[in-house]
Amino acid sequence: MSLRRILLPAVMLSLFSLPVLATECPQLLQGELPKLRDKNKEQINLCEHFAGKPLLVVNTASHCGFAPQFKGLEALYKSHKDQGLEVLGVPSDDFNQEDPDLTETAKVCYVNYGVTFTMVEPQHVKGDEAIPLFKGLAEQSSAPRWNFYKYVVDRQGKVVASFSSLTKPDDPDLQAALAKAIASKP
Repeated sequence: MSLRRILLPAVMLSLFSLPVLATECPQLLQGELPKLRDKNKEQINLCEHFAGKPLLVVNTASHCGFAPQFKGLEALYKSHKDQGLEVLGVPSDDFNQEDPDLTETAKVCYVNYGVTFTMVEPQHVKGDEAIPLFKGLAEQSSAPRWNFYKYVVDRQGKVVASFSSLTKPDDPDLQAALAKAIASKP
């Protein structure tokens, strides 16, 4: 057997197993955020975790009247995760309704509402202090006007729709936007 016949498959296999390069990652998803309730303070690399996947991004708050939407968001995630959908919850105190205690934030998400989708530690989501993810979402759509503002992002990292806090996770328009994002090609 020739050396070429041995090396070529190995080289090809290694090319396909390379991690997503920063240049292939949409600008919107470049960066890291600290995972909620992680003893090791693990950082979630947004590119590695979400690039090429349909994504629903929601700014949340533990003490908001819209917090019961966590149940609907979890139901959405469970019903569409096999189609690649990811949900990212980003707690924020920008509207003065997030608990200052991370343990309480985690309890509301994981214990009270049974969230299994990705949650990060509280971040700024509006104004000059907004994290790059939310600055990018605002550039493509608009800044969140309140807690539980929802952004549907397609596989290319483009916002296909945004929805107010009043829009429940089972809303037909939100469902249609998610179907569009899921159907998009990477």
